[in-house]
Amino acid sequence: MKETKRINTLADIRTLLAGMPGPDQAAIAQWAEREPQLTKPAGSLGRLEEITQHLCAWQGSHPPRLEKLRARVYAGNHGVADLGVSAFPPVVTGQMVLNFQHGGACINQLCKAYGIEMAVETLLDLEPTADFTQGPAMTPIEFLSAFAQGMRSAEEGWDLLVIGEMGIGNTTSAAAIAHALYGGEAADWVGRGTGVDDERLTIKTDVVARGVAVNPSKDGLEVLRCLGGYELAAMAGAILGARYKRIPVILDGYVCCAAAAALQAALPGALDHCLVGHVSVEPGHQKMLERLGKKALLTMDMRLGEASGAALAVGIIKGAVACHTGMATFAEMGVAGKE
Repeated sequence: MKETKRINTLADIRTLLAGMPGPDQAAIAQWAEREPQLTKPAGSLGRLEEITQHLCAWQGSHPPRLEKLRARVYAGNHGVADLGVSAFPPVVTGQMVLNFQHGGACINQLCKAYGIEMAVETLLDLEPTADFTQGPAMTPIEFLSAFAQGMRSAEEGWDLLVIGEMGIGNTTSAAAIAHALYGGEAADWVGRGTGVDDERLTIKTDVVARGVAVNPSKDGLEVLRCLGGYELAAMAGAILGARYKRIPVILDGYVCCAAAAALQAALPGALDHCLVGHVSVEPGHQKMLERLGKKALLTMDMRLGEASGAALAVGIIKGAVACHTGMATFAEMGVAGKE
């Protein structure tokens, strides 16, 4: 398969993007044949119906499957964290990785609740990226290494991939990516992240503005390399890898969607196999989703990251699949259909 080729350059990623498979029309047709026969008025389950169609289209089969669920949290550190953009020091990234590994984090509990296999992947041994106010956050080699690691993590045979991140300072990267891709003022895209006070919010906004000024590219992949982080590059890689393996993806919050937005900027349609689990309280997230043409499944006022909102949305997705696969048809129950 194409995605197994070695990624040596950004051009290799562009080639993979150009060759992505599309939705499975035969599976969509099978979904469309069954859905109107279920014992309910057509369209009465709203977005639940859309979800099952989406799963069929991108799994390439009908009925949709939710037997093998995987969550991956990608962890990386950021050079700009030393500039005072976060309420927490960079050491917390590694401490939280240990928490994930020992099962003590929020994402661990949500994965247990919804039957999701979960693991954390650290990037470049948690070495920080470069300070992007001084130049690109990652060298081409560093970016490609992280991207390729993310692609490898999207393994064959899974029915759904839930992705999220951990990295002190990464909402600064997310805001910088949004500012670079969509314009406006830096303040339009900057939020409080881990809960910074007004002074740190001012610092964060200035860092975003300076980073975009120093790295002015509008190219999606270059924006991700210059303003992102290793964990963002890995999430982008996982999204692309999942597309080739026919694994639908559930995106988490602002940081995750910023990584995804870079792919969409590189090639429109790159996120067609992705659903968005939730919209966070980060002010830039809703605006980003509007630019991406995506509507989140949940609005829960969350801002934790670590794939928590995406994992929570799996409960909704399970409900959608249960209805489509388990409901009786009008014929089976002898119920009169619509005249």
